[in-house]
Amino acid sequence: MEQKSKTPATKGKGYLKGVRSEFKKVIWPTKKETINYTSVVILISVLVGAIVYGLDLTFTQLLNLIILK
Repeated sequence: MEQKSKTPATKGKGYLKGVRSEFKKVIWPTKKETINYTSVVILISVLVGAIVYGLDLTFTQLLNLIILK
């Protein structure tokens, strides 16, 4: 028996069916979890920014002491 090759439209439909099937398997976070995760990301971003800012000030002062000496 002859096997027909799939057309691009048929491949696309199969792909979209697979995507829909995978989306049904996803466990989406609740609103509370999303807020908690977002808060953690913002907090860590602010902390890392403060650390980088502090290091920048420190190295700037050290370089100014070395260069101006």
